[in-house]
Amino acid sequence: MPEPEHLHTLEPLTRFSDRAEDYARYRPSYPEEAIDALLKGLNAPSVLCAADIGAGTGIASRLLAERGVRVLAIEPNPAMRQAATPHPNVQFLPGAAEATGLADASVNLITSFQAFHWFEPVASLTEFHRILKPGGRLALVWNDRDQSDSFTEAYGQIIRAFGRSHPASRRSELVQPLATLSASGLFTDTYLLEFPYRQVLDFDALIGRVRSSSYLPLDGPERLQLLNELQTLYRRWADLEGRVYLLYRTRLYLAKRLP
Repeated sequence: MPEPEHLHTLEPLTRFSDRAEDYARYRPSYPEEAIDALLKGLNAPSVLCAADIGAGTGIASRLLAERGVRVLAIEPNPAMRQAATPHPNVQFLPGAAEATGLADASVNLITSFQAFHWFEPVASLTEFHRILKPGGRLALVWNDRDQSDSFTEAYGQIIRAFGRSHPASRRSELVQPLATLSASGLFTDTYLLEFPYRQVLDFDALIGRVRSSSYLPLDGPERLQLLNELQTLYRRWADLEGRVYLLYRTRLYLAKRLP
């Protein structure tokens, strides 16, 4: 059998450059309950310093910042940093998961929302261990589409078809966070929590959500065909207010830094 694809080899540092605006506007947020669980048991948010690795346009960084956490948003892509909405508690910094540029034992919390699958796992977890304070917390988070919902499954079928089963569309098969964390020997007390989440979209937002995916076509005949498929999907499923609903299972993997 062929070796599984490694997403960190597929130009993760630049692949969202032409999609940053759509990413900022149309990617889903995360449930408040997941942020509650992520911070539970830590010190007061106002005394915490978090590194949000692969922060993108800062969607999750701002959720933490709104709780009072000081956030160092580490994002290697200049276009993504420029598309971010500023927040007084968020400082954007260039850097990669494998080389953040942060000092040893300098943060209480590391988060990675919708990004860890793009990292080289051994090097990034070694870097996370280095910059976390002893006993610090690591949180890896993904919004995974809930395929038990009919509209979400129909949307997923279109995405898989036009993405030609790109590895990023199958990240849950390629990335096994609990096993990866355990195998690293750097973290302990690893566990998974799940939360339901719903993204409400009108037609323009549905198109924008698709454009934000790095492996789907932005131009040419395939783009027109994709738009036709999405329009058909929307007409079938939109409610009286012209909205459709993507359902997710937000998966939160938590771990503690070993000494």
